[in-house]
Amino acid sequence: MSLGVDLVPHKVCSLNCIYCECGRTTDLTILRKEYIPYDGVIEELKNYMKNNPAPDYITFSGAGEPTLNSRIGDVLNFIKTNWPDIPVALLTNGSLFSHKQVRTQILKANLVLPSLDAASDSTFHKIDRPFHKINIEDYIQGLIDFRKEYKGKIWLEILILPDINDSIKELQLLKKAIIKINPDKVQLNTLDRPGTVNNLRPANKAELQQIVSFWAFNNTEIIASVPERKDMKSYREDTENAILETISRRPCTLNDLSKILGIHINEVNKYLGVLEDDGKIKTNRQERGVFYQSRHK
Repeated sequence: MSLGVDLVPHKVCSLNCIYCECGRTTDLTILRKEYIPYDGVIEELKNYMKNNPAPDYITFSGAGEPTLNSRIGDVLNFIKTNWPDIPVALLTNGSLFSHKQVRTQILKANLVLPSLDAASDSTFHKIDRPFHKINIEDYIQGLIDFRKEYKGKIWLEILILPDINDSIKELQLLKKAIIKINPDKVQLNTLDRPGTVNNLRPANKAELQQIVSFWAFNNTEIIASVPERKDMKSYREDTENAILETISRRPCTLNDLSKILGIHINEVNKYLGVLEDDGKIKTNRQERGVFYQSRHK
């Protein structure tokens, strides 16, 4: 059970990844500022912790890049001062780790989960479509520098897109980068649902297993499949039913569902993955985005 802390609005990010299930980036930037006011975040945290059981983790995540918030360090310090026994995780694309100030602000986190989808600049730009001042050399060096300074756990996530970043050349470059970064764990992932562009396909289990064998690291894992989410204690059937009822009336985008149901985009995404895997919904890409609709009237 993780309590998500959202420090930037949807969709403020330093990358505009072609596979992002939260939709395209509307504010592509590396400008750091107090996007979500510190005082408001602290007030919500205090209110939640006062009225709910303690979560297993407090996680900086959201539908954007959390390190873009210039006061992430202050929020982290507040959490560690007031609830020192609850571990803090950071889900980040890692693109700002080349900045010493960013690395310093997050040193108190217990677990950091950065992403690295390519180690060549051309493939990096093809997949992650970064803000124009970001290059892959600085990106990787930032992760290397962070590993030297940080005492907690680093789980490096790599998302595989067949025919884009799974060639022998790309995998060799990634392997060299992983060795230099030296994460505690490498998590291999792939596309779950439609991204922001057409004609992307997920890697199958055999393809992912081949990459695990090719790298031959003893700390690589293929991230758990979608169906297992139904077994988590946070999974709510009433939320699933609300989504199904909504899209049975008319097709909806991820944004539509989030606004109609008052549920965070990340939370809606978890249920859509299960529903699609169960064959209860289907997708239809239109000009306004990917629409989800029921397979049954």
